[in-house]
Amino acid sequence: MANMTARIKGLMGNPSDFAGASFESDSDEMLVSLAKRGDYASFEKLFMRHRMLVYRFSYQMVRSRDDAEDMVQEVFVRAYQNIDRYRDEAKFTTWLLRIAANLGADKARMHTRRTHLEKQEAQGALTWMTIGDTEDPVENLHQDQRKIALRKALDALPQHHRMAIVLRDLEEREYTDIASILNCTVGGAKLRVLRARRALRDRLAPLLNEDESKQNRTGV
Repeated sequence: MANMTARIKGLMGNPSDFAGASFESDSDEMLVSLAKRGDYASFEKLFMRHRMLVYRFSYQMVRSRDDAEDMVQEVFVRAYQNIDRYRDEAKFTTWLLRIAANLGADKARMHTRRTHLEKQEAQGALTWMTIGDTEDPVENLHQDQRKIALRKALDALPQHHRMAIVLRDLEEREYTDIASILNCTVGGAKLRVLRARRALRDRLAPLLNEDESKQNRTGV
């Protein structure tokens, strides 16, 4: 395991290194089949192909680049160790995100027990949000304030709500994929997303009202 972990770690680089990378046309199914036969080069191709997907998902869970990189390594280590258990009823990427979701849930429980906290400080706006693109500095300021409020609201959500928002609204996964990742029915996945969105709305409303009050007081 230590040797294999080191090999995966050796493939790690800057998260943007592979963002525009192109890969051979080998299908995931073919590469998984070869990996099951002990062809580690095929598994490396799967790693290179899907590393950024797992990194984006992990980062939204832990809000730390270093922790997200650690999760990526651990997800692919677990995937390699359990590759024989993978069945093609679900897409390989769905299976990877299910591993990441379980790992994220484990880490969240450990974090809660250790610190008794359910949120972390907001670290700025979400990368998936657009930066204020108007030439009006006042409007840009208002947009930035709304983004910060949304980031705070999302970070304050319980981990299971945050995961539902990440999967549906950030990763734009289909409900069938979400159901497979969360190990529930499609109807259950829709219900979880609905509840998560309601929870986010309830967290966000007072933050936006607070910002509006500040703007009214300052005249901005």
